[in-house]
Amino acid sequence: MSMTRRSLVVGGAALTAASRVHGFAQAGGALTAGEVVERIKGKVGIPWMTETVDRIVAGSPEVRVKGIATTMMATQEVMQRAVAAGRNMIVTHEPTFWSHMDTTKELEGDPTYEFKRRFIAEHDVAVFRFHDHWHRMTPDGINAGMMRELGWEKNAVSEGSHEFVFDATTLGGLVETMVKRLNAHSMRVVGDAKMPVRRVVANWGYASLMPNVIKVAARPDVDVVICGETREWELVEYVQDQVASGLKKALIVVNHVASEQAGMKYCADRLRPMVPDVPVEFVASAEPFWVVRA
Repeated sequence: MSMTRRSLVVGGAALTAASRVHGFAQAGGALTAGEVVERIKGKVGIPWMTETVDRIVAGSPEVRVKGIATTMMATQEVMQRAVAAGRNMIVTHEPTFWSHMDTTKELEGDPTYEFKRRFIAEHDVAVFRFHDHWHRMTPDGINAGMMRELGWEKNAVSEGSHEFVFDATTLGGLVETMVKRLNAHSMRVVGDAKMPVRRVVANWGYASLMPNVIKVAARPDVDVVICGETREWELVEYVQDQVASGLKKALIVVNHVASEQAGMKYCADRLRPMVPDVPVEFVASAEPFWVVRA
């Protein structure tokens, strides 16, 4: 999901734009959240979808932006840290209000929803969901960030691919590398740690077995499927049955946050040239689980 790298500026237009920015700064103004969103729309490199979850889901488009925080999930804890750091616009990949569509009518009166809503209002926060278009850009922004964090660019079978080839590693070695580079604390694995691994396919975020992932997992040349989360009675059970049938297969369930987090770290880097008017930083979402060991 690489944002358009070419920026064509013709002399007179550049002078006009520069004078506007200078005058705006002198007047003490600031970008609004709506203006930030319009800049993003102009740089994604694809037509903006009519049906999309990508919108300002909380707060007003008229909020004056003091700073931007990109994050994997706009949890209450993330927003508190962002506001404390002077960042009152949150660009989040996943929902703010616990459902894919971020609908809130049915939440009215719920104490947790009301607490979060009041916090957003009292601190003049705007939350923008950046999911569909970040995935649909070329290359996929989440995949690009995850590859960079893992150091797997050289292993991709082609630019922007979700398939990776390794010369000599094992399932245990692959997991160890991922834990270290992603700082992941609650990964789960199906398969033999000593199993040689050559080809890996990553499905960052949620993976449903049907209709596509089963085709990938069944491919004879694919050793490992990686996902953020999945139903245990679908993909997990399928890979368990593959192993029991004698196939050399494995599944790595990273957890949803860790499986896409680096993509939103990368998003901060892509946003900075678009909004040089305000500071942009990445605020990590905490992994939600602590692990009980037998």
